[in-house]
Amino acid sequence: MPDFLSFINEILWGSVMIYLLFAAGIWFTFRSRFIQFRSIPQLGKNLKNSLSPQPGGLTSFQALCTSLAARVGSGNLAGVALAIAAGGPGAIFWMWVTAIIGMATSFAECSLAQLYKEPDKQGQFRGGPAWYMARGLGMRWMGVLFSVFLLIAYGVIFNTVQANSVAHALRFAFDLPEIVTGSVLAIGTLVVILTGIRGVARLMQWMVPVMALLWVVASLIVCVWHADQLPAVFAMIFKSAFGWREAAAGALGYTLSQALTAGFQRGMFSNEAGMGSTPNAAAAAASWPPHPAAQGVVQMIGVFVDTIIICTASAMIVLLAGPLGNPGNVSGIQLVQQALVNLTGAWGAGFVAIILILFAFSSIVVNYIYAENNLIFLHPDARKSRWLLRGSVVTMVLIGSLLSLPLVWQLADIIMALMAITNLMAILLLSPVVSLLGQDYLRQRKLGIQPVFDASRYPEIASQLAPGAWDDLPRQ
Repeated sequence: MPDFLSFINEILWGSVMIYLLFAAGIWFTFRSRFIQFRSIPQLGKNLKNSLSPQPGGLTSFQALCTSLAARVGSGNLAGVALAIAAGGPGAIFWMWVTAIIGMATSFAECSLAQLYKEPDKQGQFRGGPAWYMARGLGMRWMGVLFSVFLLIAYGVIFNTVQANSVAHALRFAFDLPEIVTGSVLAIGTLVVILTGIRGVARLMQWMVPVMALLWVVASLIVCVWHADQLPAVFAMIFKSAFGWREAAAGALGYTLSQALTAGFQRGMFSNEAGMGSTPNAAAAAASWPPHPAAQGVVQMIGVFVDTIIICTASAMIVLLAGPLGNPGNVSGIQLVQQALVNLTGAWGAGFVAIILILFAFSSIVVNYIYAENNLIFLHPDARKSRWLLRGSVVTMVLIGSLLSLPLVWQLADIIMALMAITNLMAILLLSPVVSLLGQDYLRQRKLGIQPVFDASRYPEIASQLAPGAWDDLPRQ
């Protein structure tokens, strides 16, 4: 089975996903008129606006923190170490590339999720790829297919990845049995997910900034402590990214390919741009200013924070510690722990374990929220099914702490690729709508007025929208 999964991964990630992700990112960069760069002067204002509460949904900041909670997980620690082990330091460069072009892809999918959202029976906005596939494309079957993929991924597989990393970290740091870790994590997950999407969002809006800041500050301290080595580390990243170091030995093609594959694979698992997960959180927001593109811009910040800031913080710790040793014998998270121990002392392993608990727990909780959202798309009154989903999530957290890591990562990579392919097909088909939203938003910004989406200006789109989503806004 591991060999078969490895073969499938090689096909998906050896060429298909790299070309598809890169092409989609470049396409939406042009279609949105380079919005990830043109929005830089407005990022501070967008963050300030994201705190404004509006009726019918979460604040944009809550939606951002909720999506960041899912993004910022074991992939930011274990995934970075595995990327370096598989593709060399150059993999970090390609992770940065996935973030820069992925910001445009994230803008596209999150803007569409906002546009095609709809209020549920409790007045809470819901939406995501399944909704824009059904409403925007008129292809409910595609929405059903995507929802099934997401339920498998976020209700089952990804939670095993998170639990597995936590269990290995606590065993390495404190010699804590995996079954104990899994049990405590499962119970904590059940308690929090019972509070629903609003309760989870309120928790994430303070938990995510704190845990991210702790890890970034720790990395900055290490970097300052070893500042003399930083120029060599960055030189190594860029040289390895293009195989310059290995060119003389005739290994250019293999090294470049490995760096590309590892960087794109782990980068996407971390920032989730294009995968179709983040739009589930973006749609839940009552965006302010009241324009779908405003939430798309806010969610771009999440991609930047996740990969450019947090993943780079992890990479600096791993690379400053020197060679990874024999990565085949230890898990990705243990590589990070060993690196910090080498740099700072024995306390480093415990610190990484504590950070990972926060990262993984927040991811598991939001993974459930994503899965529940798509369960509601499939069956709006799924009360019994929700309890079945909750039981499955808790069970897989427990089981995941005992599974072998390579098998878990391989399954995660396959289901991630299937989700991404389905979602990217949908947003590429809807790219004229993305372009229209981006132009309408930037036009109003250029005029110096607060962007407001007036659906009556676009009759074809207006006919696809859910009642109560955009028809009560002030007109321009």
